[in-house]
Amino acid sequence: MSEVHEKQVGVRYISDDVPKAIEFYSKHLGFTVEISAVPAFASLIKGNLRLLLSGAKSPAARPLPDGRTPAPGGWNRIHLVVSDIAAEVERLRAEGLTFLNEITTGPGGKQILLEDPNGNLVELFEYEAM
Repeated sequence: MSEVHEKQVGVRYISDDVPKAIEFYSKHLGFTVEISAVPAFASLIKGNLRLLLSGAKSPAARPLPDGRTPAPGGWNRIHLVVSDIAAEVERLRAEGLTFLNEITTGPGGKQILLEDPNGNLVELFEYEAM
């Protein structure tokens, strides 16, 4: 494994449409494509986050021995820190994206949930000023 990958956090999302997911993450959220093996797989990078998108033809999407099949969606999510959540939400809405909720405030900061084209969640989070 390269030293670069050892310093990155990796998240794998199952994707029904890898090209559409690549467009979503690169166009709207600032990821860059590291590896593209569409339609089966892509690796995207943003800072020290490596997002692995696995399509139906990728080994990560194959059925498990007990018959369960990995599928997109669920409540696990990428947590992206932003400096101005209101401005980021406004920008993304202007680009035609919709959110699952409104900005909520809790201990430590503000958050909102965005769905990628496959139903995987992305949380935008702004830390509370200290």
